[in-house]
Amino acid sequence: MNTDEKYMQRCLVLAQKGAGSVSPNPMVGCVIVHNNTIIGEGYHERCGEAHAEVNAVRSVTNPELLTESTLYVTLEPCAHFGKTPPCSDLIVEKKIPKVVIGTIDPFAEVAGKGIEKLKKAGIEVTLDVLRDECRELNKRFFTFHQKQRPYIILKWAQTQDGFLDVDRDSADFGEPTWITGKEALLRVHQLRAAEDAIMVGTHTAEKDDPSLTVRHCDGKNPLRMVLDRELRLSQNLKLFDQSTPTLVFNALKNEVQGNTEYHLIDFQKNVPLQVLNLLYRKNILSLIVEGGRQLLQSFIDHNLWDEAQVYTGAKTFGAGVPAPLFDLRNATKESIGNDLLQVVRNRDQGS
Repeated sequence: MNTDEKYMQRCLVLAQKGAGSVSPNPMVGCVIVHNNTIIGEGYHERCGEAHAEVNAVRSVTNPELLTESTLYVTLEPCAHFGKTPPCSDLIVEKKIPKVVIGTIDPFAEVAGKGIEKLKKAGIEVTLDVLRDECRELNKRFFTFHQKQRPYIILKWAQTQDGFLDVDRDSADFGEPTWITGKEALLRVHQLRAAEDAIMVGTHTAEKDDPSLTVRHCDGKNPLRMVLDRELRLSQNLKLFDQSTPTLVFNALKNEVQGNTEYHLIDFQKNVPLQVLNLLYRKNILSLIVEGGRQLLQSFIDHNLWDEAQVYTGAKTFGAGVPAPLFDLRNATKESIGNDLLQVVRNRDQGS
């Protein structure tokens, strides 16, 4: 690892501290180096507040050293006025002579304009240091701006023999059929805390009565979403407890009732795409699709997914609701307690 990569690696560590707090903005980390010594650090801590570069500059105790320093940042400094002034202007104002950037910003208001502004001011700019790592950090942000939709994570648990659930009637509704253990449950709640939204279908809402909230770890609740074509779900379900903003996609009405929004869509057309278009307009950067089978399969069939997280427990059901048809041959594998987590990234995204 060379010197630039060493300091960019530190930027990546700092940027990760903003996870769960900065959406729809990207996670960004910044360090300022003078004579091979870090004299300032910062990261984007919360949406609407100071950017990483601003926090790093503010942390420098001897500002006169900035004119002899190098600024490292994971993402191109912004060049537009949003909720905060342009960071590229600050760098020019402070006469920082060299800037090392992890990756160009895909957001149209920036997209090379920050780099152009720095170069016009005579600042030496180095690009694409740990580029892949910097893009991976903000895969949600890049997907959102490049594909005009959220980053989509499919998630389900299945048995050894490939079932999501046993066959149940209404007498057995109200609780999930547990397939995996406590360690997997914790990981799932950590995933919820890191993403913007979570979605289930009508049957899952009816049978499992899920809260879709974060309860087993620290973190914010995602935006809850459910498909309910005919609005037949009971208002006594946890999804309608008004504790967390919830979207209900249906074929009957547009309406707002407290923390619950009803959105009219055409169920004869591409349902996942209509959902994603609305989330894009709402600046939602990421979505967990948690089931059931019909909803998961619809996203798979339309190739509208970026990542799949499949938990396999030790149980067998023999019969029941089958898992989605999905190729796990290229999955990475991780043991979570007594369960197996397989993760697949979509390398053939068509939308």
